[in-house]
Amino acid sequence: MEIVKTPLAGCVVIHAKKFGDDRGFFMESYHKQAFQEAGISFEVKQINFAKSEQNVLRGLHFQKNEYAQAKFVGVISGSVMDVVVDCRKESPTYLAHFKIVIDQPDTFLLIPRGFAHGYYTLADHTVFHYAVDNFYTPDQEGGIRYDDPKLNIDWELTQTPLVSQKDLNHKFL
Repeated sequence: MEIVKTPLAGCVVIHAKKFGDDRGFFMESYHKQAFQEAGISFEVKQINFAKSEQNVLRGLHFQKNEYAQAKFVGVISGSVMDVVVDCRKESPTYLAHFKIVIDQPDTFLLIPRGFAHGYYTLADHTVFHYAVDNFYTPDQEGGIRYDDPKLNIDWELTQTPLVSQKDLNHKFL
């Protein structure tokens, strides 16, 4: 496992070791002991999957207060532009964002609690997965508009994205 720090404290890119031959591949995507040895405290409580076609934008989402979630995200197939925003008011990178293209099943982003998260699909039949360290609580969900001018995120959109009405209803900062 290779861990690469991002400019946002606690947010890291993880590259899993992938072993393959002409039959396919095998990899451990999550290994609690290896995470702990690397100084990462993350325990899975829920695993989610979402399938989308190209040009779908989901986010920016977060859970509030004690319902906040750290996320371990990646793709099973397809490709995404993954974006996180540091919403921790005490953080020196408050409201800064980080983005990464995830297009291989051995690349993951570990997102700490206190971040908003979203992604834009770059390929048809994209299957996105995320493990979280706290249970989803619908009445504690929050969001920020993906196109908030204060955040100035360049999603590298190829056309107007397909966004849910729920996500379009998120407020600007």
